[in-house]
Amino acid sequence: MLASWLINSFRSTYNCNAGYNIGSYMFMQSRDYAARKGTRERWRLKLKKKKVKAVVEQVGFVPHKQRKKETKVEVCPLTTMNESWKWKAVDDVYIVKYHQRPVYSLKEAIENHRETHHPTILNKPNAVVNAFIELNMRREKKNRYLDKFTRIIDTPHIFTYGQPQRTVLAFCKNPQEQENAKNAGADLVGGIELIKKIQNGTFAFKEYDCIVAHADILTDLLLVRGLLKKRFPNLRAGTLGNDMSQLVRRYKDGIGYTAEPHKSFKEYGQINVTFGLLNMDTQELEENFSSLINDVESMRPKRDGLFIERVQISSELSKESFKINHQDYLATSNEEETKEQEQDETAIISTS
Repeated sequence: MLASWLINSFRSTYNCNAGYNIGSYMFMQSRDYAARKGTRERWRLKLKKKKVKAVVEQVGFVPHKQRKKETKVEVCPLTTMNESWKWKAVDDVYIVKYHQRPVYSLKEAIENHRETHHPTILNKPNAVVNAFIELNMRREKKNRYLDKFTRIIDTPHIFTYGQPQRTVLAFCKNPQEQENAKNAGADLVGGIELIKKIQNGTFAFKEYDCIVAHADILTDLLLVRGLLKKRFPNLRAGTLGNDMSQLVRRYKDGIGYTAEPHKSFKEYGQINVTFGLLNMDTQELEENFSSLINDVESMRPKRDGLFIERVQISSELSKESFKINHQDYLATSNEEETKEQEQDETAIISTS
């Protein structure tokens, strides 16, 4: 039955084509149903797009200074530190782009700054001395980097340069240690009663810059650990110990620095810190710098390679900086092992 219907359909199509003088070899299939929904609409949209012409906006003359500059491709600063491909300078005058920067000792860098800050030139003999430290923030695992960290170190030689003093809150049980903390310059010293006030919410501990504690009150401080959060005293941060006077002095008069990771390249970090004044003795500046650079090195992750990539010494009122050999001031491996043993012993004492 289906075959007969098809034959009749083809026959009628053939007769229709023959009536219009179209070749008998052509056949047209007739459909008695509508097109799919949206087909005609799509064809209309295609025709509209063909008819619409792209309108070119005419922009008037724009001065060269107001034109957008081409965005430069950022390069990781760690890659630019490699100067092995550059020539070694054999003269005092050389092109920095093609020659390696000279490496000075800390003493030479300080003497160079003293010459430029002499009263006959810049007239600032008591200018601050800054260290610009560049770090490799890579951790042990791939694509893992150190986060931003802030530390305060105890300097062998105290100096003042116009910075506001930090406020210190001290916790300890022993009355003698409380007296030592007050004499060292603590802004407020308290014990278990002060911990209860923090727990009740009647004391604003956030008004203080630093919080230090003696090891004898550590178990009581655990009650407010959730409130103190990152400011909770601990051995690694140096805010927990057995000598309250030393703890308070460190945070009142010590050097504070912050390691800032790069916005685009997390593997690169930098520290800009002041460690002395030009009118200080050179040996005092070297001792301050040694304590600073060793404290930064203590934050090094457990991986191969350098952590401190480069150190430059600068001073205010001058853009000139001198690259120095910081390796001479780093502690040896034996000294580091003894320090780690001392930290382990203090940790055992505090927990016992």
